[in-house]
Amino acid sequence: MEPIIINLDLPQDSYAIHINDGWQGIGSAVKNYIGNKVMLVTDENVNELFVGDVINIISSMGCETSLAVIQPGENSKSLEVAESLYTKALKAKLDRSSSIIALGGGVVGDLAGFVASTYMRGINFIQIPTTLLAQVDSSVGGKVAVNHPLAKNIIGSFYQPKSVYININTLNTLPDRQFSTGMAELIKYGFIWDKEFLKWLENNIEKLMRKEKNALAYAIQRCCRIKAEIVGQDEREKGLRAILNFGHTIGHGLEAITGYGQYTHGEAVALGMVYEALIALRMGLVDQSLVNLLIDLLKAANLPTKITEVDIESLIQAMTHDKKNRSGSIVFILPIEYGKVDIFNNVDQEIIYKIFQ
Repeated sequence: MEPIIINLDLPQDSYAIHINDGWQGIGSAVKNYIGNKVMLVTDENVNELFVGDVINIISSMGCETSLAVIQPGENSKSLEVAESLYTKALKAKLDRSSSIIALGGGVVGDLAGFVASTYMRGINFIQIPTTLLAQVDSSVGGKVAVNHPLAKNIIGSFYQPKSVYININTLNTLPDRQFSTGMAELIKYGFIWDKEFLKWLENNIEKLMRKEKNALAYAIQRCCRIKAEIVGQDEREKGLRAILNFGHTIGHGLEAITGYGQYTHGEAVALGMVYEALIALRMGLVDQSLVNLLIDLLKAANLPTKITEVDIESLIQAMTHDKKNRSGSIVFILPIEYGKVDIFNNVDQEIIYKIFQ
């Protein structure tokens, strides 16, 4: 495929998102930012697949590279694991001219970015996302964080990468459940911003699930362009950027009360989108056809659409810790038409309870 470059324009920290179908473009994408030493952060799964290729390229550029391998899964997004990465960085003698590269999914990117943003008050950071979720969402936009037992992503900062390099071939090795988890975020973009993309998804979701390269390349670049447009207007989530959290108020609550282990992030977001769409339906903002389309697309992507065996009181309590909340009110991102959502902080608590009955 022809390489695709998408520019994310910001007042201070603009950067390029490179989309390709191999590692051949990685050198030009990172050469101006890696410095003299690099710490490559990855997880045990990715380490076996792609680390050799990436380290060979970085090393051939005359850069000293150290490797930090974490356990896969949301539980690694903790202050404890972050501290272990600071220790590795110090032992590798990383300084302010060094860089950290995240090679992996959303957990690796969020954690490595958090460490990069705080090590020596901030060193260069490069994202090389290898999962669909990270490629369409978490690697772009500069949100970095670790979790607290009471709330997801509550300890973090806005810290933009210097470059993002997406190799869509990495998706060929992705387990089906992890591919589906990325599909939740991909589907989200159609509902929050782009009804034309929503129509495209209706017609092409089977191609995506078969991992057809042309369909994947189109969908990934479309999601990246949407996110770049939104983040370019509201880098620090003062308003518009909050719409990217459709499904996340309930989704993050679900993740927190189940110990970040029962659901993948995308599964939790899929459930969150369904139940937040049901809130919109009860409020008269949308009709049943929108809810049905959402459920149909999520089912086609092998994602859950019904919450079972969850204590609703605990879930609502967890939602009160959400970062978007204002003045004690739970903030929801709710659909108001095809391809458009809005921000609500005045949802009747009775409606919230009723959607779970």
